Amino acid sequence: MDPYSRTVSYLKVLLPLAALALLSTLFMISRGVETEAVIPFADREIEERLRGQQVTAPFFSGSTAQGDEIQVTATVARAKADEPVIASGLEAEIRMVAGGRLTLSSDRGTVHPDQDLARFIGNVELTTADGMVVTTEALKTQLSRVQAESPGAIRATSALGDLTAGHMEITSETVGGPVHLLFTKGVKLVYAP
Repeated sequence: MDPYSRTVSYLKVLLPLAALALLSTLFMISRGVETEAVIPFADREIEERLRGQQVTAPFFSGSTAQGDEIQVTATVARAKADEPVIASGLEAEIRMVAGGRLTLSSDRGTVHPDQDLARFIGNVELTTADGMVVTTEALKTQLSRVQAESPGAIRATSALGDLTAGHMEITSETVGGPVHLLFTKGVKLVYAP
């Protein structure tokens, strides 16, 4: 047998043995598997979730009798028996059949489905399709039609300028007609041409 054939026959045995040795050391040196699963919540969050029922990222969508589309979302909603649904990070979008659009957002709010009512509370911001931004501390809205009312003072900015008023009402005078924003109680407009 020549030296080349002898070397090849030795390597046929030694190389697979070397590969087995490398694989065995790989498994012997590898880290152990953690058998305890880590829950991705803090203890405080778990206690809060166990205290009451809550839904994360809930949404409600529907349409009015006139065909306007309404979609309401929240970060978290909590419900208790015989009480309104309490939501945080409340947002709503209303798309009118006539082509307009209103968006609402607030820190928190309540939804009363049995009363056809939603209340936006804390840093309420209303944006219209033409760019008017209205801010207030509270806004009471209907769920089945485009109607809302601000019980307190409002501040608005638009292409016309800055506006303040003691009361605001959003309504439609006719069924399926255009939506109007009515400002009353000490309206002040600072016109910016």
